[in-house]
Amino acid sequence: MVLTEDNTKRGKLLQQYVTARITRMDGINIGLFDYDRYNTLYFFVLNADEQIYLRYGGRDVRSATTYLNLESLELALEQGLELHRRHQAGKLAPKPAPAPKYPRDIPALYERTVGRGRCVECHLIGDLENVQRELDGTLDKLRDLHRAPDIRKLGIELDVPKGLGIASTGGAAGEAGLRPGDVIRRLNGVDVWTFGDFQWEYGKVPHDATQAEITVERDGASFDLSVNLPRFWWHTDLTYRNLSVDPRVYFRSEPLADEEKCSLGLDEDGFASRVVAIDSLSDILGSHQLQIGDVIYGVEGQTRDEVANTAELHIKLRRQAGSELTLQVLRGDERIEMSLKTTRMSFRK
Repeated sequence: MVLTEDNTKRGKLLQQYVTARITRMDGINIGLFDYDRYNTLYFFVLNADEQIYLRYGGRDVRSATTYLNLESLELALEQGLELHRRHQAGKLAPKPAPAPKYPRDIPALYERTVGRGRCVECHLIGDLENVQRELDGTLDKLRDLHRAPDIRKLGIELDVPKGLGIASTGGAAGEAGLRPGDVIRRLNGVDVWTFGDFQWEYGKVPHDATQAEITVERDGASFDLSVNLPRFWWHTDLTYRNLSVDPRVYFRSEPLADEEKCSLGLDEDGFASRVVAIDSLSDILGSHQLQIGDVIYGVEGQTRDEVANTAELHIKLRRQAGSELTLQVLRGDERIEMSLKTTRMSFRK
């Protein structure tokens, strides 16, 4: 914990705010305070009319604090005060309020926590919202699980103390013209002030989108740049989230090239993939008997998926956690069938 002294820059900024720490979510309007619930730290800067100016938070699979530090927090506090001044001057258009929603409105969450007088924690909301969607038949794993795409897949590395200042670019971002030293100002026409803002808006981009419009500030001028989204730009490692609806398979695979699929006599348009890593828990749980180098070319006889490029991703997107499946596997020259028992994880409830 960092104690902020009143006479420091950060302390002087904070004294211009009314600050509140939420320790349990029972009575919180989660329709308004909506975010990726698997962030360790998340701030909303808003006014008394519940107009949210900006968000501070966000993470990636590397660390809970990849995009967080005290310098970027100070910058966010300064930006929040500037936005409030604009609001007071009538120069900031109000945003429509989202529909109210409370933890008690999610039956699975109510049954596990609210109805038993237990604390409603952020990760429980994220987990049990998806459990409820699964029960209702409305779960879209592409939309509901992959909520926070990694901007590094675009080739963007941020200079974190400078908020949305870019440290380096490559890949699609570099090809689009983004440069080190640029500061990201808008995403698809929406103002973004912090990484938390950017990740929130980026997570709203439809997963079948092929382009994103990024506005940057460079040497005092604004440039609108179109970034071609690479295939699987939305795909991230969900392991740290421990999602109940995400089937645990205890192996990792990589897609075969079309030429290799053809040479092996496999479906060239299929999701055949080679096992490259096996989790040691697979033996303890008896989940499968795959070996490194095995090629999985089918799941329950299915070989194609319009989205997934590996058998592993197909299972995670299309199959229910805890289900038992039959894999079609190529081991050397032998084609065999093998049982896979997926696991359903569970948060502390």
